[in-house]
This record gives sequence, structure tokens and C-alpha cells, in this order.
Amino acid sequence: MKRIYIHITPLFLFMGFWLVLILPVRSIGQISNDKSIDTLYKHLELDGKLDIVIFQRAIQGMGEYEFEKTNLLTIIDYTKASYKKRMFVIDLEQEKLLYTTLVAHGRNSGTQYAEIFSNKNRSLMSSPGFYRTAETYFGKHGYSLKLDGLEEGINDMARDRLIVIHGADYVSEDFIDKHGRIGRSWGCPALPLHLTKEVITLIKEGSCLYIHTDDESYLNRFSQ
Repeated sequence: MKRIYIHITPLFLFMGFWLVLILPVRSIGQISNDKSIDTLYKHLELDGKLDIVIFQRAIQGMGEYEFEKTNLLTIIDYTKASYKKRMFVIDLEQEKLLYTTLVAHGRNSGTQYAEIFSNKNRSLMSSPGFYRTAETYFGKHGYSLKLDGLEEGINDMARDRLIVIHGADYVSEDFIDKHGRIGRSWGCPALPLHLTKEVITLIKEGSCLYIHTDDESYLNRFSQ
């Protein structure tokens, strides 16, 4: 029996190796090629809500980093005006768009649009790129979510800058009715108060957040 075992073990190792290779990447919550990205985009019915190029960048960039929750992806599209719903929370595994909501940008990044970005303390600006959601806490804005920026020189100062997801009363349809836009934060992607708890609870502790901008300096870095 011992000889049989010795001869069979390499066979199983060989089979296991090829099994790992042929398993679709989607089995761990990520997407492997342009065709499957396009298919997922259609299943999520994102056409007219989120540009497919932004969705592709988010999926492809997500594969460059480690995330504990690989089934969830949050995208913020700062090319849209602030009165539009520009934050999307997606379940890649179930192929469902879970939330589409308003989200604020930094006070010094622009008024209606986020046009200027910074990674510096006290800049009161937003920072683009990829983040990993971290732990929650209760602060001056209530239930909040810390973020770890993953791109050096772009958003890696997020934790030091206290860039977090939190709720704010100025992120609302009422504020839009009065001012034609939502209010602005000190750099945080602030959410409507009524959604804050459920969104944070869902995406906390290890999911991907991608903040998109058409800022050329960032896009050029992305394409390198």
C-alpha cells in the first residue's frame, strides 16, 4: 500500500494544480477578463448610471490589492455633479447593485464637481484611487468607517488625515432643493444619514472602495 500511495500522490497534486488554474476568478468574487466584466456590467444594469470604463478600471485595479471581502466593491464617480447619485455599492458574487446614493466630496476640491485633489493634511480635499475599508468607530459624526488608502502619494495619508465614511445632514435631497447641490466635507466621502449605518456595516473591514476622477495626473499614473 505504501508504494501505491507514493505513486498516486503526485497524480493528485498534479490534478489539484490544474484544478486551481481552471477555477474561474469569479469564484472568489473577482472578474478575470474583459468579456466577463462586460457581462457583469450588463447584469448589474449599470448602463446610464456608471460609465463602463470606470467599472472596468475598478474591477481591474481591485485585482492589484488584497481584500478580505472580495465579493463587495464600492465605486464613487467624482466626474458626476454632486446632486447626482454617484456612489455605487456592488455585490460581485450575487451580481447585484445594492446601493446607489449621494456622496459628498471635499470642500476645497470644488463646489458642484470634485476637480482638485490632494493627499495632504488640512487640504480639505478629496483623494482618488483605491482604498481598503477598515474598522468602525463612533466620533463627532456618529457611526463612522476608517479607510486605508492603498496608493502611495495619492491617498496613503487617508488615515492620518482622518478621511472616513460618515453621515451628514448636508448630503440630502432637501439640501439639493435649497442649494442646487449637496454640501461638502473636509475631504470625507460623507453619506446621507438614513443610509450611513447600513452601508458602513455592509462594507466595513476589508472591502474595496474605488474613488474615480478624470484628473489626468491620476489617470496617467493608473495606466502605467
